[in-house]
Amino acid sequence: MTDTVNTSEAITITEAAADKVRQLLIDRGLPDHCLRVYVAGFGCAGPQYGLALDEGPQDSDSVVESDGIRILVDPNSMVYLQGASIEYAETPQGAGFRIENTNPMAAAACGSCGSQCG
Repeated sequence: MTDTVNTSEAITITEAAADKVRQLLIDRGLPDHCLRVYVAGFGCAGPQYGLALDEGPQDSDSVVESDGIRILVDPNSMVYLQGASIEYAETPQGAGFRIENTNPMAAAACGSCGSQCG
């Protein structure tokens, strides 16, 4: 069963990131799709994140509504993404999305290679 999550406790998206996602959905002709956010693996710096456009939630997904964007997160990823923020920035070095995460679970996953994370 799909859960709708309280956005004050779950993942959020900044206005700039939401605007970019909306533009991507329009450009690709997918106005009813959602943004899926997931943990793609773990490295020395902790979780590695992925983003994708998805038709809709799977039965076990949490659905987060933030700034008009439906964000889908699977249960395993939500453990690490709780409280995170999706950001988008354009700089002279390039443009892209980034996950700003202060979740203690994400920090605890750091250092699996024996090094300390900042």
